[in-house]
Parts: sequence; structure tokens; C-alpha cells
Amino acid sequence: MFYQNQKQYAYTRVLLGPALAWARGSAACLNFNCLLILLPVCRNLLSFLRGTCSCCRRSVRKQLDHNLAFHKILGYTIALLTTIHTIAHLVNVERYYDGAQSANNTLKGILSSMGDDGDWVNPIRSKSETQSYLCFTTIAGVTGVVITLALILMITSSTEFIRRCYFEVFWYTHHLFIIFFAGLLIHGAGRLVRGQTSGSLESNSYESCHDKYSIWKKKSGDDDDHDHDDCYMPSFQGNEPATWKWIIAPIILYVLERLLRFYRSQQRVVVIKTVSHPSKALEIQMQKRGFKMEVGQYIFINCPLVSRLEWHPFTLTSAPEEDMFSVHIRSAGDWTDSLIKVFQEKADNPPCLQVDGPFGTASEDVFKYDVSMLVGAGIGVTPFASILKSIWYKFQNDDHRLKTKKIYFYWICRETGAFAWFADLLRSLEQEMISSGKDGFLNYRLFLTSWDSSIAGHAIINFDVAIDTVTGLKQKTSYGRPNWENEFTQVAETHPWSTVGVFLCGPQALGKTLQQCCHQHSSMDPRKVQFYFNKENF
Repeated sequence: MFYQNQKQYAYTRVLLGPALAWARGSAACLNFNCLLILLPVCRNLLSFLRGTCSCCRRSVRKQLDHNLAFHKILGYTIALLTTIHTIAHLVNVERYYDGAQSANNTLKGILSSMGDDGDWVNPIRSKSETQSYLCFTTIAGVTGVVITLALILMITSSTEFIRRCYFEVFWYTHHLFIIFFAGLLIHGAGRLVRGQTSGSLESNSYESCHDKYSIWKKKSGDDDDHDHDDCYMPSFQGNEPATWKWIIAPIILYVLERLLRFYRSQQRVVVIKTVSHPSKALEIQMQKRGFKMEVGQYIFINCPLVSRLEWHPFTLTSAPEEDMFSVHIRSAGDWTDSLIKVFQEKADNPPCLQVDGPFGTASEDVFKYDVSMLVGAGIGVTPFASILKSIWYKFQNDDHRLKTKKIYFYWICRETGAFAWFADLLRSLEQEMISSGKDGFLNYRLFLTSWDSSIAGHAIINFDVAIDTVTGLKQKTSYGRPNWENEFTQVAETHPWSTVGVFLCGPQALGKTLQQCCHQHSSMDPRKVQFYFNKENF
């Protein structure tokens, strides 16, 4: 509205028309979105806020769990606004060119030929200059092309398919954001869009002089006492670049974030033990000076022998009470395949690792609910390993401060081998809870979604055996997928006055199902059972 209505841009609108307002309005929105987009990926900042918000309402604290979704929305918004901004400026360039080609006895022609000493309004200074010349020789044009190309590469490489199948492409291409922000800082330095100076507005109002361009006078220094009927040639100046004022603070904050993460990653990590589990899963146990964690948190790991630049997130499977920290890494791509291979080849002398973190997640709140439902799919069980281990230590230490009275644990796997590494932990929990008289605290269900006739037949034959033939646990393995409607109904009926936290580490489709069930089975009465959905996001 400012560029569309203000008098100082009246002559600029003669040349450019409404595209001026479209270009500047989208630029203002771009500044605001570029201010925000770095904040959701400042993981130390989010972890700090999660800690300081621990006394705040649950709904406020839960917003931090949507940081990546917010980051994506900002990215798509920037792409849309960049499209509008670019199209509007391409129209402006064409209008500038048309003005430069206009006859000298027209208002557009006179405006385009004015100001050889820098006091100009049309950046195309001669009839021989083309639109391409303006786009590829000016600061705004060159940086605009670079920024747009960087944004296109970042957006296209951020699709779900690329991130899942070609993570390295996403990883390297996404770091073009450095070029994007560098170009953004100097994009407006050329001051191509210009308006009338304040002194020019006083001596030449558009309303009284725009149609008298044939008798415009050149203002000299001693014309202060001019006749108000005189019309002087307007003078123009560009606005000071403003984008840097919007983005400099988040850039500084992000640089400090990266420096802190670099400092922590350089601290020495000692690999004390590695264990190869079925289903191509590798357990790595480590120690690091000053390392402190909470349940459900995650770290970033870098292995210089595999790649010096790539960092990948993994959920911690150890408990805060242990004197080491561990992760379970499943073969899921080129980098994880190479890492597992390196550790297998160098079992006696494991390679050096760099660790950054830990960082907070939604699972940190698991003990802040009366009842918790933990749902893991495949290797997605890792954050719950940390939680269940912590429960085991709390029972051993007879910790009475535990708010949670009941935990329901669901693990969904495609193959029997995936149960092996986790079965020992569940078996220890079973024994500890029975010995402490709290055998009703943990209710766990294991689901096998892919099996052949031999497994099914073996399960039928051993149906009456007290111990499950697949896991060796007292809880029998179920075949197929859980009926979530029944599970939520049963929990709601058993705990009619409780707050129930539902935690998922698994695929998006399962998350939508669980989130829908949380809404359907939460009571309209806030005093009765309420389900709160939480999902792990890296």
C-alpha cells in the first residue's frame, strides 16, 4: 500500500504501474520469512527453550516439536514469494525498457532520460541497453539470479523422495543457504527502485505538475523563493537497503549456534564397545567428557573415515543413569552402510567419531503424563529404549517421584530378527517389576507384520507354552497390526481421569492414524481423559 499510494513514488508508478507494489510487497514478506527460517534449525536454542518452558503449559511447550514442519512451511512460503517478486520485477524490467524507448516528448520518455549524474528513476540509461543487460549487469539482477537458482536447488532437493533415497544430495545442496543469505544481504545495494526526494516533493507535487512536463525547469541553488506556479524537474533517490536489518540478527544467532556445535563436536569421543545385532543394526557405546542427557534425546554423529562433512541424527538408546551413552544404527542408506562396514572391518580398533548434542525431543516429556503410550515401528523403538532403561534404574533406586503410573508400549516390526536386541531389555524389566511388586506398571505388546507359514505354524503349535517362541518373553507376539481404535478405547476406559501422552517414532502414515485417535478419544470435559500426540522429528 505504501508503494501503491505514496506521493514520492507517483512518477515511479508512471513507469512501472502496479508491478511496483507487487514487487515491493513480496520483498517485505520475504524479509520477514527469511528472518524466521533459520530459527527452527537452531537446535541448541530449541533445547534451551524446551528446558526453560518446562514450567509452562503443555500446549506451549509442544509447539517446539513442530520446528521442522514450521521450517518447511517457511521454505515453501519463501519460494512462493520469490516467484511473485521475480515475476513482478521482470514486468518492471520490461516497463523500464519501454520507458527508455518512449519518445522524448512524453512523460515516460522525459523521466527515463533524466538524471545522468545518478539522479535517475529509470536504470536503463540509453535506447541501446536491453532487458538482459539490466538483469545480468546490475547488483540486484546478478544477485537475484544467484539467489533464485540457489533456492530452486534447495527446494527441489528437499523433497521427501530425495531426502529418503539420496540424503547426500539433500545434505550438500541445502548448504547453498550460505550463498542465498550472502546474496540477500547485498541484493538491494544497487537501489534500482527509486522515489522522489523530500525536497523535490515540496517543489514539484505530482498532482499539479505531472501534466506540465514540457515546461519543467531545472532547479538551481538560488531558487528557494520560487513561484509556486513553476514546475521543476523531480529528483530521485533509492531507499537504503533494509534486508540486512531483518536477517542480521538470526544470522548472528545461527553462526553462534554453529560455533557452539563445532566446539562440542571437537571434544574427544571414546568408543568403548560395539555390538552387531540382527537386521543389520549396529550398537555403539561411547563416552565423552561432560556429556549429560535426558531420556529420548538424540545426537548427531560424524565419521571422518566415511565423510568429513556429513552429520546424521540418531536417538540415544542409553539411560541418563548410565555412565556411557549409546546409539543403535540400522542400515538404511549409503552412509549407514559404510559406517557399519567400517566398524565391522575395524572391530579391534574402531574408527574415530565426532558427536554433537544431545538435543531435546518430545520424548523428554514422557514422565510428565499420568499414562504414556509408546509406539515404535522397526528401529523407531530406539527413543523408548532409553525411556524403558531409565524406568529400570528408577525401580532399582526406588524412585518415588515418578508421576507416571502406567506405560503402554507397542512395537511393530516386519521381521523376527528385529526383536532380538531389544528382548534382553524387556526381559530385565519384566524381572525387575515382578521383584519390586510393580508388574502392572508396564504393559507391552509386540506386533509382527510380516511372517511366513512356518512361523505361523510354529506359533500355533507352541500356543500353550508360557514363553513366546519368537522373543522368549512372557508377553506373546501378536501377528498383524494393532487395532488402534480398540487400544485407545481400552486405555480411555481404564484411565478415565488421566492425561495420556502418546509418543510415536515411526512413519508419517501411522502418525496421522494415532493423531486422529487422540482427537476422537479425548473427552470434551477437560477434567476427564485427554490424549496428547507427540512425534519424533529430526
